[in-house]
Amino acid sequence: MNWLKPEMPQGTLDMVILQVVGAGPIHGYALSQRIRLISRDVLQIQQGSLYPALHRLQNRGLLAAEWKPSETGRDAKFYRLTPQGRAHLKAETSNWMRLSEAIGLILQSTKG
Repeated sequence: MNWLKPEMPQGTLDMVILQVVGAGPIHGYALSQRIRLISRDVLQIQQGSLYPALHRLQNRGLLAAEWKPSETGRDAKFYRLTPQGRAHLKAETSNWMRLSEAIGLILQSTKG
């Protein structure tokens, strides 16, 4: 059977990043690994997508960042959720849950 890798819907990456960062300060590489681990390898965020998203979220005031030593001893940029980011995540999560519930209802009603 030929399985295609699922693509994340537009705008979902930001919500996923904010959700994982909301658990506590984390640097980019660890963030990508945690997303991969939590999603059981379904979501594998490439650096070319992750770092621009982190910068965009930081520029929007949803994330704050500071340089500090990582577990390897090398300095890394650690991201944390701002109060504005927490409020944005709450709203986006609510929207996502309503949308996914509606899609689930449609999929269930048309099973045949």
